Amino acid sequence: LAAADPRVLALAAQVAESREQDIPLLLLKLKGILNSASLGREESKKIKQDIYSYDLTQYCMLVLRQDHSRLRGGWATAAQLAEILSHCCVGLEVKEDTAEFYKKFLPSAIDNLLFLGRRLQARYIRAIKDEEKQDFLRWFQTVTDAICWLFGGHIQLAACVLQNDHFLQLLITDDVETAIIMMSVLHSILRVNSSVLLQVDEETLHSVLDELVYKLSSTTNPVVGNAATKLLLLVAKFCKQLVKLLTARYKGLKGLLSKQWIGKGFDKDLSQLLDLLDLEQSSGKGEMQRQHQAACIIQATWRGFLTRKRLKKLPQAVTALQRSFRAKREQELQHLKKQKEDEALKLQMQLQRQRAMRLFHERQLALLEIIHASQVNKYMEEMEGKSALTIQRFWRGYRARRNFHQQRQSLKEYKAAVVIQRAACKFLEKRRRRRPLSSWKDPKGLTDEQRLALQQKVDDYIKLHPASQMSEEMSKELHMQAQEKLAQFLLRSRLDQRAAQRRETLLAQVNTDVELLMNAPGLAEIMEKDLDVFMSRSIPVATKARQSHNTMLKYTRCPWWKKLGDEFVEDDVIPDDALNAELGTLFIGGRK
Repeated sequence: LAAADPRVLALAAQVAESREQDIPLLLLKLKGILNSASLGREESKKIKQDIYSYDLTQYCMLVLRQDHSRLRGGWATAAQLAEILSHCCVGLEVKEDTAEFYKKFLPSAIDNLLFLGRRLQARYIRAIKDEEKQDFLRWFQTVTDAICWLFGGHIQLAACVLQNDHFLQLLITDDVETAIIMMSVLHSILRVNSSVLLQVDEETLHSVLDELVYKLSSTTNPVVGNAATKLLLLVAKFCKQLVKLLTARYKGLKGLLSKQWIGKGFDKDLSQLLDLLDLEQSSGKGEMQRQHQAACIIQATWRGFLTRKRLKKLPQAVTALQRSFRAKREQELQHLKKQKEDEALKLQMQLQRQRAMRLFHERQLALLEIIHASQVNKYMEEMEGKSALTIQRFWRGYRARRNFHQQRQSLKEYKAAVVIQRAACKFLEKRRRRRPLSSWKDPKGLTDEQRLALQQKVDDYIKLHPASQMSEEMSKELHMQAQEKLAQFLLRSRLDQRAAQRRETLLAQVNTDVELLMNAPGLAEIMEKDLDVFMSRSIPVATKARQSHNTMLKYTRCPWWKKLGDEFVEDDVIPDDALNAELGTLFIGGRK
């Protein structure tokens, strides 16, 4: 085996020993190393293999995820690192762990490059000064060129780029400059791999085509229209199945192109696209017309046979036939009218849904950019809770309506039973009124013996259960006793609370004194100034504060690779565990 390049070895050693903020500037030295060797030669391949073997390409890929507004070099360094990463990956022949390189490393590199592109696009849109906008646009162009160079060297990455969510978000934008750049990237993808649209899933294909058609319908910029028309023409030339999809999914596309974009400077491409759409529609319509005519002939022959047979048997069937014919014609007219209304309503709802989805995604992106990264999980949990409540509300409504429909029959039966019972009650009441009234009989009263026995039982019960009575003086005395007991309980609870606080304070003080005694020097080495530590309460507090400050400094000076998981945490936020370990035994108080 040949020895590794000394420049790559020296750079790898510097990166391993440097601080996090200095690594991006050190990685820029790879550009000079790559330019020193001609592309395509064995020396260039050897240098790229050394760079990959010493994990410098992994460093470049991880650095792209960081926020470069806080690092030295800024976003210009990020754009240059993106270009270096793409050049290191193209032409690289990995001899070991090829599956990891092609299935994990390259897709991760594409994802990080697209993520960097989204950040640059967002800052370009928010920039106010012209100089800043031009800088961000130039860096964004550099990143997209790096992406094109990367999937140009590895054709299998074209489908990976199309299926990436960051690519779709970059394409779905109303900004003219970045939209033109992203459409040029899509054009490069189709040039590199013409069958990539057939390899991706149906949802991704529809999203890309929806965005291109939306740009044609929502803008009047000829540059955007030219780019979108060229892309649709390229799609139609490469695959006839996609031409059928365009004619079936976007029925008004031909009229939109002919009315809005003729005479805008790209009539040649526009006429080719219209010819392809016309050819597909004419072939489809001719076959459908032949089938329709054949079906009409068969139906007319069969109906004529049935009509003649019926007329021979029933002379009066002419009137019924005319009536049924008029009713059928009216039904067909109403069906056609309803079908047209449904199609227009469906198209309108589809456009509204697309616009609403676009606004929702833009609002989500804006909120995710505004919300701090540490609050994203909380925000997503709130959104999931609201979504769950909405689903539950709709499900309860659906269940209540279903139960109501199921109970409708029982409700009808109940109402019928009530009507029958009411009628029966009225009938019985009328029959009862018709009966003759019987002579009134005086109820039997109590005899004298019965009345005396009952009075004796009442007197005995009163003697056994006398009513308890309490005077006003006894009520007042009982109230005063209750008030005194309540006051004694409150005083006792307040004294217990103060005693508990004092015990906690003394315990903290004892812990502090024990720690000071354990850290104190021996009696042979003690000096007069060491006595102040045990005489004053402010010196232990200052000592603990100094230790806590040293802990904070130690955390902020940790190497960058130890804080990869905390990339969205602010620099001035220190974990609670590190502080609790130092401040847990600190007693803050004065002299006894």
